[in-house]
Amino acid sequence: MGKFKFGVNLWGAENREEWVAKCLRVEALGYDVISVPDHLGPGRNAPFPALTMAAAVTRRPRVGTLVSNVPFYNFALFAREVATTVKMTGDRLDLGLGSGHMKSEFDDAGLPWIRAKERIEYLTQSLGHLREHFVSEGITPPPLLLAGNSDGVLSLAAREADITGFAGLRQAPGKPPGTFQLDDAERMDERVAFFRSQANGRDPELNMLVQRVVVTDDRRAAAESWHEEDPDGLDVDKLLETPQLLFGTVDEIVRQLQERRERYGFSYITVFQPMLETFAPVVKELSGQ
Repeated sequence: MGKFKFGVNLWGAENREEWVAKCLRVEALGYDVISVPDHLGPGRNAPFPALTMAAAVTRRPRVGTLVSNVPFYNFALFAREVATTVKMTGDRLDLGLGSGHMKSEFDDAGLPWIRAKERIEYLTQSLGHLREHFVSEGITPPPLLLAGNSDGVLSLAAREADITGFAGLRQAPGKPPGTFQLDDAERMDERVAFFRSQANGRDPELNMLVQRVVVTDDRRAAAESWHEEDPDGLDVDKLLETPQLLFGTVDEIVRQLQERRERYGFSYITVFQPMLETFAPVVKELSGQ
């Protein structure tokens, strides 16, 4: 069971000054990793230039994609982007890869929306191309994070990843592509157990991407608020137990993370940009433990 590590997924910034300020704040609050998602839309910056800047203005945090949407890219061009970023960040890059899950973004990019099995096959093929490129460039491969929830991605991560990312989200039945629901605690048990059954004794670091943090004296009220936003999802009692949500006082959240590390193995915790300040007292409490 590894020591806790904490990251924040930064969505973007309107200009250089705002981005630099965000990255410096992440470092000052004690987070270990600055990550950037790979999404299209207003305010969404390209990951690799943003990460290069993040590494240039900070000293301690690692930087990484969480995660690169590999089916967006041509293999050769993507490998060049990654290799350049490894060099420009001073080997501080954690390379996070995924198979893509938002049909609307493929539509916006003018790219075909292919079946999940084919997207995972494309992700698998990309690993070989990346490794060949690293050899040809004389570059030490960066730590590899593979993230997903399906059998296909978790099996690949069990074989190949240094870090495995769990989001605990699955496509909502009968809903448009890209409409997700949370897994409950028992389903997360099953997903982690499946992953370990495929790992053949390997023990990658496990990352949990937390969907919301609410510091409050009333955990149930926070869960009820989530349920009001998603009435077709988990009930309140299950929301209180699912590891993708952290509700409670700082002390209660600290205990939740300790218990969930013991139960699932999640030692690397990432929160989204809006929770940067809210989660910081928890980072302070658990840093180095």
